[in-house]
Amino acid sequence: MKRFHVHVAVADLEQSIKFYSTFFDVPPSVTKDDYAKWMLDDPRINFAISTRGKAPGLDHLGIQVDDSEALKLISTRLKTAEQPILEQEQTTCCYAKADKAWVHDPQGIAWESFFTTDVATTYGEDSDFNTQTNSACCAPMPESVPVSISLGKRECS
Repeated sequence: MKRFHVHVAVADLEQSIKFYSTFFDVPPSVTKDDYAKWMLDDPRINFAISTRGKAPGLDHLGIQVDDSEALKLISTRLKTAEQPILEQEQTTCCYAKADKAWVHDPQGIAWESFFTTDVATTYGEDSDFNTQTNSACCAPMPESVPVSISLGKRECS
């Protein structure tokens, strides 16, 4: 079974934990000095917040899977989407060890597909952060994607 994943960068962790605990009607299942996570069954979501992002807001989306075979299936599908993909084995991020496949959609939104294999005592692998964005998580740098928006007779890029 898969679980939808959302990671939001927040300015004030304590205030945000209070808000989301009230909103979800349950306390977080994981709480750290800079991170909190709710593993909800209704709706089935892995919802995480942290103070690690460059700016508050949506950091990335993802799909958490139950086994490595499900992750391989998603990775295979992502490769056919013709977007650059980063596959990682036993990486440490968000206080967990996991195998992952990262991709950015055409708008530049990071999508993380992952199979969690263990817990970790640290947030992430600091040696990997120099190749990352200012993301709250361990997302790779997105490829530059030009976007054009049509506004009637005018066009903006």
